[in-house]
Amino acid sequence: MGTLNKDPKSKGTSKRGIHFNPGDVLFGKLRPYLKNWLFARFEGVAVGDFWVLTSSKIDHGFTYSLIQAPGFQYIANLSSGSKMPRSDWGLVSNARTFIPTNLSEQESISSVLFGLDTTITLHEEKKRQLERLKSALMQKMFADKSGYPAVRFNGFCDEWKKQKLGDIVETITDYVAAGSFASLRENVIYRSEPCYAQLIRTADLKSNFSKIAPVYVDKQAFDFLYRVSLDKESVILPNIGNCGEVYYVDPHELPYMRNVLGPNAILIRSSSLNNHFLSILFQSHNFQKSLKLIISPNGQTKFNKTELKRIKMVLPMDVNEQNSLSAFFKMINTAISLQEHKSNILKELKSSLLQNMFI
Repeated sequence: MGTLNKDPKSKGTSKRGIHFNPGDVLFGKLRPYLKNWLFARFEGVAVGDFWVLTSSKIDHGFTYSLIQAPGFQYIANLSSGSKMPRSDWGLVSNARTFIPTNLSEQESISSVLFGLDTTITLHEEKKRQLERLKSALMQKMFADKSGYPAVRFNGFCDEWKKQKLGDIVETITDYVAAGSFASLRENVIYRSEPCYAQLIRTADLKSNFSKIAPVYVDKQAFDFLYRVSLDKESVILPNIGNCGEVYYVDPHELPYMRNVLGPNAILIRSSSLNNHFLSILFQSHNFQKSLKLIISPNGQTKFNKTELKRIKMVLPMDVNEQNSLSAFFKMINTAISLQEHKSNILKELKSSLLQNMFI
């Protein structure tokens, strides 16, 4: 979507392709829904399934804006082929579109959209920098086998202790069996008013909780699922798919009073530890390394709670140090989320402008 993920200058120009100049527009015709496009700011060679678009009649920046507009995207995605679909130049080149005759209006439209692209890229880069900072700090602020972190808050000097996860948490629970959940599907009620409980799936944990679709379960299902009720601070580990992801859930941030965890996840709680700190600890290099060792090698990327309980973790026994680390990383997570939120708002604004600034 207009951003290079590596520096192409180191590759040289030995490969054969389509020559382009600064100001030309590159459009990836293979799988056009991937939106592989670029406004070239340097001379080069486009290798592979690219169109190089140039014009002596309209502003090049406007051309770049035009290919992102819904009208062009619709025509470009009327592609041929199923496994390797490609845009059809016969359709695209003959499609008619409205273009402002005033060059200044073309330049104004492209200037606004280029400005949004620049700002979006800036926020995304800030987010990446914060994520790299968080990763580096987690390497330094969590103890290794020595029992002492390399970087520490003032006032803390005690050795961190190695503990089995099963000895430091009171709850490690998941669904009894997939078949049990399947038997509950008949009890799921789709209606707009609150019923007994909101079913929170692992996919919902990545999104804004306020946007969760109202899927409720009846009392029979809720009684069965009560042991995975999200009524207290909890740490959630997906048990299938992207194992290694970690989510912290604060019940006050959930959209309804009663919430239960959906399938394919393990719920973990502790009454003696700061649960948010626990979620940060689970993201540390040492825990992630241990988790990989218990994931099934058969391709199902799954682990069970018995194996999870055996994982040994090095952690501070001082609750104040746990709280300090929790507050610090919560601040970084908030900053990361803020940059992502700003980027998403700008993307929505750009999408709206592309919808309304072109006929």
